[in-house]
Amino acid sequence: MTSAAVAGPDGGLRCPWALSTEDYIAYHDAEWGRPVHGDDALYERLCLEAFQSGLSWLTILRRRDGFRAAFADFKIAAVADFTDEDAGRLLADPGIIRNRAKIAATLANAKVLAQWQPGELDTLIWSYAPDRAARPAPRTITDVPAVTPESTALAKELKKRGVRFIGPTTAYALIQACGLVDDHLADCVARGGV
Repeated sequence: MTSAAVAGPDGGLRCPWALSTEDYIAYHDAEWGRPVHGDDALYERLCLEAFQSGLSWLTILRRRDGFRAAFADFKIAAVADFTDEDAGRLLADPGIIRNRAKIAATLANAKVLAQWQPGELDTLIWSYAPDRAARPAPRTITDVPAVTPESTALAKELKKRGVRFIGPTTAYALIQACGLVDDHLADCVARGGV
């Protein structure tokens, strides 16, 4: 079987999705699939994945600094204190995606998560990490699922606890981005880079 990994500008084989822009190459090589821990860091990823819904990840990636500035570096306690005036400010902020429902969910989720114990979000999300040894390395991009039983269960549990704008596909994107799985293709230079 031949690899679906594609040579990048440096000759290294990478996941095909990562090669369209330098932004994607940098994100793919240094961040995607690397373990992320900490409630605030995971809240940021959860929010950004929700904002990405229906859009290109590149759109979010290129506005990440704007998102961080607008949402107090995604500090749960700070965002939980945002007011209606802050929501109005966010709807007028050209540095982010100005989607009323996604902004409302981001603020509501902070209020929910601020009530949790420190480390609870981290523990919950990571409890859905599948056994890496039981998952063969994907050979082609078609071997990478969009939804898994773990992402379905994680989305259901987060919703049950009051977290909004999360479904099985968004939950799986979170699982991938935060390193709960290593979905880099078998021949990709970034595979196993943790």
